[in-house]
Amino acid sequence: MSDVLTREPYLAADPARGRAYWVVVDTLNIARRYLTHFQRQPILIAWQLGFPIISVLLYGFVFGEAMKVPGGVGDYKDFLMPGMFVMTMAFGFMNTAMGVATDASKGVIDRFRSMPMAPSAVAAGRGVADLVVACAELTILALTAVAIGWRPDNGVGNALTAFALLLLLRFSLIWVGVWLGFVVPSPQAAGGLYAVTFPITMISSVFVAPSLMPDWLGPVAAWNPVSSTGTAARELFGNPGAGGSSWIEQHAVLMSVAWPLAVTALFLPLAVRKFKALSK
Repeated sequence: MSDVLTREPYLAADPARGRAYWVVVDTLNIARRYLTHFQRQPILIAWQLGFPIISVLLYGFVFGEAMKVPGGVGDYKDFLMPGMFVMTMAFGFMNTAMGVATDASKGVIDRFRSMPMAPSAVAAGRGVADLVVACAELTILALTAVAIGWRPDNGVGNALTAFALLLLLRFSLIWVGVWLGFVVPSPQAAGGLYAVTFPITMISSVFVAPSLMPDWLGPVAAWNPVSSTGTAARELFGNPGAGGSSWIEQHAVLMSVAWPLAVTALFLPLAVRKFKALSK
């Protein structure tokens, strides 16, 4: 209670500084709440990593010899792993949607709305927490990839840039997940969105290069934002099958930045606006 009361002097003395200060404090408090859940229930992260790790083993070892790499040069596991990194980052936003929807169904969002806190802090706090979890997921998956023989062959700097682009994709999709969590009526409905998400990640360059797909499907997969990040990651990691002949594939690094910025610019304001609308 005293914490809430001390906010007024800050706002009265310097409204701009006081408001910015409490936005940061509220955001960090919300992020800490979500991270505490993961700390107490590490099985949540294990579950999120289960599917991509199983997919790595299936596609890399069971189907690997039968899968084609563009140009016929290189090991399929080297082609696959950047795609698996991208898929893990892309699937993460559904966990965000389910988490927000669960909080809404349990009345947690109503409690946040009743508190004297910045409206943007709920969405931003969830985003910060999910980005921290994404870093942990990406680290574990990268260690798994190294264990099965994958290696980045284009220098440390390029490898770090590739991981940064992967996190940028996850950062942008977090806001899609937050918005969906506010929109869907229940956690069960949020879970049903996996049926939509799975084809989006499959019709991309995650498992197969667009050039190897049918003529009508290849361009759709190439223009998928997931494909841009996957192609850029392969290029930066120095893995096979990085490029293609289309404009979007030739400018994958540029588009791996442009797509996430566009998604963030669209869905971050929508998420904050939806949270504000819930209190009306």
